[in-house]
Amino acid sequence: MEHDIKTLDNGSAGSVTLPEEIFAVAPRADIMARVVHWQLAKRRAGTHRTKGMGEISGTTKKPYRQKGTGSARQGSLRAPQFRTGGVVHGPVVRDHGYNLPKKVRRLGLISALSQKAADGKLVVLDMASGVTKTREAVAKLRALGWSSALIVDATVDENFGRAVRNLPKIDVLPTIGANVYDILNHDVLVLTRAGLEGLKERLS
Repeated sequence: MEHDIKTLDNGSAGSVTLPEEIFAVAPRADIMARVVHWQLAKRRAGTHRTKGMGEISGTTKKPYRQKGTGSARQGSLRAPQFRTGGVVHGPVVRDHGYNLPKKVRRLGLISALSQKAADGKLVVLDMASGVTKTREAVAKLRALGWSSALIVDATVDENFGRAVRNLPKIDVLPTIGANVYDILNHDVLVLTRAGLEGLKERLS
């Protein structure tokens, strides 16, 4: 499938052929949902934690005798029913990540790329460089009509990345970092020529 190539000045730079096995596949919403859930689970810190009965500071003495008081029997003031007691079945430090088959991850990325192509939200850019000032980047992106865009390049140009770093909803990623969550989380997906070739190699 043929696709036009744009420049940062909103001009034309010819056309390119997009492989149909990557950009013209029927999108699988269920697969994309699985990949996004896997990504969000992996990025969770998992550092939430509470103290159990054995970790609470306090006396270990039995508060009063077992029988004859008219009150319920108690063995420790660190028991969970007391205000200063430990927490029952509280969260512990753990890793929330889990394994997802590589074929599922690959299909999820292909589905996300095909979804953007089908929605007309895929743009092929000649190159993402030559911009050094944030003001200049804002003007160019406004002329292109991009308010929320993910720009994928083979290697991120340092000056361009610094220029768009503070712009909301504008992100630049190298080809190796392209992922389903970020693609779906932005309105427009922008692939440079080099970024497109890198994706072809990655998904071949």
